[in-house]
Amino acid sequence: VDRPDRHGREQILKVHVRGKPIAPDVDLDVIAAQTPGMVGADLENLINEAAILAARRNKRSISMDELIESIERVMAGPARHSRVLDVNDRKVVAYNEAGRAIVIESLTHTDRVSKLTIVSRGQSLGYVMSLPEEEKRLRSKAEYEDMIAALLGGRAAEELIFDEPTTKASEDLERVSRLAKAMVTRFGMSDLIGPVQLQQGDSNPFMGMEIGEQRSYSEDVARKIDQEVRRIVSVAYERARTILVSHKERLVAVAETLLEKEVLDRTEFLKLLEQKSDPDIAAAPAD
Repeated sequence: VDRPDRHGREQILKVHVRGKPIAPDVDLDVIAAQTPGMVGADLENLINEAAILAARRNKRSISMDELIESIERVMAGPARHSRVLDVNDRKVVAYNEAGRAIVIESLTHTDRVSKLTIVSRGQSLGYVMSLPEEEKRLRSKAEYEDMIAALLGGRAAEELIFDEPTTKASEDLERVSRLAKAMVTRFGMSDLIGPVQLQQGDSNPFMGMEIGEQRSYSEDVARKIDQEVRRIVSVAYERARTILVSHKERLVAVAETLLEKEVLDRTEFLKLLEQKSDPDIAAAPAD
């Protein structure tokens, strides 16, 4: 069964809010837009979670605040205000998230930034929320290249500001490696390897031979795959770093404000970008 699209999710949400006290500020279309990939059971849980939050806050109705909080709890886990970072770690997290947000906003084929925070949730010390302007079922090579560059934005920011990456930056490397390898071995997006599929199913974060994979290609091809994965990641990293070097003043402004406020919504984020004299935010070329 296909997952519901935005309109379908809105209709499902309307069913689950029936009989519940909903505040006038609630816009179910906005909630539907922020829940791509969720199915009926997920959306039902979302509404129930929001109702519980409203009750805990002694509110008579469910507002957008509870619904947005519920989305974040589902996506990233509950907020962990008891997890206190030391000054240096907190600064690293702020620059990591600021760097990723600026790279995302600079690229052509990435979803727009909706929020960034250094409030811990689940296993994450901070995160950037980005939402699709439209839901797509197909992805191009350029989109994958931008996705990888965006994931490397945090690492690039750490190296630019602190001269070395931390384990915070390493959190994204697993996904980066999987995406790059999928481009080469599953989607035929490598000029060196060509339009062939060398691997089926989900890829693994490690380069080279998959765990449990019955490899049908030679050692020479395996070396070329690793070479291509490394090239794709290297090019993407340089794109991310180039963006942040060009927008270092913005990077500092966003990170330092994030340290002060802990959470920035899209409006606040864009206002900070507009206030600085760096070159206009524009996409860095893939090649």
